[in-house]
Amino acid sequence: MNVHDLDAHQDAPIFAPDAYRLTDFQAELIAKARRFGKAKLAPRAAIHDREATFPIENFRDMHPEGLLAICIPKEDGGTGADFQTYCLTAAELGRYCGATALSWNMHVCSTLWSGALSDDLEMTPEDRAAHVKRRRIHYQRILKDGAVYAQPFSEGGAAAAGGIAFGTEAKPVDGGFSLNGKKIFASLSGSADYYGVLCTERAEGEAASRRNTLYLAVPANAEGVSVVGHWDPLGMRGTVSRTLLFKDVFVPEDAMLMPHGVYFQAASRWPHMFMTLTPTYMGLAQAAYDFTVAYLRGEVPGMPPVKRRMFPTKQIAVAEMRVMLEQTKALWFQAITEARANPSKDQVLRAYAAQHTVMENANAIATKAIRTCGGQSMLKSLPLERIYRDSRCGSLMLPWTAEICIDRIGREALYEPGEKDE
Repeated sequence: MNVHDLDAHQDAPIFAPDAYRLTDFQAELIAKARRFGKAKLAPRAAIHDREATFPIENFRDMHPEGLLAICIPKEDGGTGADFQTYCLTAAELGRYCGATALSWNMHVCSTLWSGALSDDLEMTPEDRAAHVKRRRIHYQRILKDGAVYAQPFSEGGAAAAGGIAFGTEAKPVDGGFSLNGKKIFASLSGSADYYGVLCTERAEGEAASRRNTLYLAVPANAEGVSVVGHWDPLGMRGTVSRTLLFKDVFVPEDAMLMPHGVYFQAASRWPHMFMTLTPTYMGLAQAAYDFTVAYLRGEVPGMPPVKRRMFPTKQIAVAEMRVMLEQTKALWFQAITEARANPSKDQVLRAYAAQHTVMENANAIATKAIRTCGGQSMLKSLPLERIYRDSRCGSLMLPWTAEICIDRIGREALYEPGEKDE
C-alpha cells in the first residue's frame, strides 16, 4: 500500500456516498469537510485541548470555505444544506477535532433553525415576511464578515430540557427587549460575535411560559454582557464554555432569530432539531475506530511501523468495535434522514434511541480502543486519549441527555398523548 492509498484508507468518508445513496452535493460537502478537518483542525486540536483555548483560527478559516454559511439558504447567498446534509458534514469534522465540531454546531444552528427549520413551521404572512427580512441581517454578517454565532442554552435547571420556562428573561421595552439572566456551559463564550440566547419574553406582571420563548442574537460587545468563571473540564476543552451574564442588556427587535412563538412550535413539531449535537460524537466514534486500525497495522504517523494485528485478542476487539460502529451508524443515519416537521411517534422514538446510542457508543468504542491499543494510547502525543475524554461528555448534554432519552422512550412507548393511569 503506497502513501496515497494509506491516506485514502484512513480518511474514507464515514458514510460512503454510493452505499448511503448520497447526492453529489452531499458527497462534495463531506469531502470538503474531510480535507478541511485534516488540514486545519487536526494539527491544532491537541494544543487547544491542552490549554483549554478556543480555536478561533479554525472559524476564521471556515469563512472562505463557505462552512460558516453551510445552512444559510441558497436564496440568501449560502450553501443551502438541509438537516441531513449538515449532520453528515459535521460528523466528518468531528473526526479531527471534537471541540471545533461541537462549537461549529452552535454557530450553524443559528442559521439552520432560522432557515430551513423555520420555513417548515406555521407563520402568518406578515410574520414570515418580517422573519425573512430579519434573518438576512444575521446571514449577511456571516457571509460578508465571517461573524460567528453561539447558542447558549443551559441554565443549570430544567429549562434546557424543555420542562419549564427559561430563567433568562426578555422584558419588552421601546424598540426591543431588556435582557437579564445567566447561561452556563456557554460554548464560544468570549469568542463569538453574537450569542443566540433562548429566553422567556415576560412583560411586567406576566407569568413565565415556555410558549413565550424568544431566540435573540445578542452582540457580544453589548453593554451588560459579561463572561465569568474558568473553564477546565474533562473533555471538549476547546469549546471554552464559560458562564454568560446578561444585566439589563438592550436587544433590538430585529435581533430575533425566530418570530414570537416559533421556537415553542419548533420544539414541539421539529424535535430532531435537538439532535444536532450528535454528529460530533458520530465523528469521534469513527475516529476512535480509525486510530485503532491504524495503530494495530503500524500506520500511525510519527510512530515506528510496528504491526500488532496478528494477535487474536486484538482482532476480536476490532471486530467488536466495528459491529458497534456499524450499528451506531445505521441507526443514526436513519434518524437524521427522518428529520422533518411533525414526525411520527416511531420516528421520534428512533431519534431518542439514536441520540442515546451515539452518545453512549462513542465513548464505549473509545474505551475499547484504549484497552486494545494499550499503554501508549494514553499519551497526549496521540489523539486517542483526547477522543476518549471528548466522547465521555456527550451523554451529559442537554436537552437530550442519555437519561432523558431513556426516560422519554419508556414513557412515550407506553403512553399515548393525554393518557393517564387511573
